[in-house]
Amino acid sequence: MDDEVAANRVVWERASEKHVREYGVLLAEAARREALLPQELELLGPVLERRPVVVHLQSGHGVDDVSLLAAGASLVVGVDYSVTAATAAQQRARELGVGAQYVVGEVPVVPIRDRAADLVYTGKGALIWMRDLDAWAVEVARLLKLGGQLFVYEGHPAVPLWSWDEDEPRIRADRSYFAESHVNDSFPADGAREWQWTLGQIVTAVVRAGLAIEVLAEYAEPFWRHGGVQAAAWQGRLPNSFALLATKRQRDPVEDVVL
Repeated sequence: MDDEVAANRVVWERASEKHVREYGVLLAEAARREALLPQELELLGPVLERRPVVVHLQSGHGVDDVSLLAAGASLVVGVDYSVTAATAAQQRARELGVGAQYVVGEVPVVPIRDRAADLVYTGKGALIWMRDLDAWAVEVARLLKLGGQLFVYEGHPAVPLWSWDEDEPRIRADRSYFAESHVNDSFPADGAREWQWTLGQIVTAVVRAGLAIEVLAEYAEPFWRHGGVQAAAWQGRLPNSFALLATKRQRDPVEDVVL
């Protein structure tokens, strides 16, 4: 773990303490089993009906995992590099009696065997922590069974550009869509370095790893809003989130021919 990743981990551990302070609130939220957004359920419904084993990379507080199980997943294994977050999520899963298990690991290299997952689920503030997107995509492909699927629901790569002005959407003068990274200046990652990936870079990494894109959708609605803010950038004119569904290609029959 290099110095920048280690510094980010310290920030994330500090932010994850909120999961402990607000344990009861998150427990009640998880118990409602309503954490998946309508856009997610629309795309994931047919996948979850098949009772998949799910690996949730960068699982955070784990509230989404309870909803994944309620929607049909047979097992969810969450991976997060915060000991605080993983411990609190495991305790909530036990209290709710659901089939979610948590391991501490630094994505992209995680302590889970090859082809363990029917579905890899990730997003809602995950990719910004990935310094090497190609390595992340390769790890996703390693975890998936043949025919397995990756689902990402994430903040749109253009979001770092939007100001929170309430009168008119504006582009921040200190941000660039093509910048390598920026320092976050809001909770929960205040002070952490976030890596920026364009939509083209994300799609290209997934395809290079051997996954076929099935759906790429963009949405005006953000998945998270800072409390008390009514930013004009969130009022339907700009992209604020996206979803990606991709499938690990079946083995090409030519590969099995012995010459």
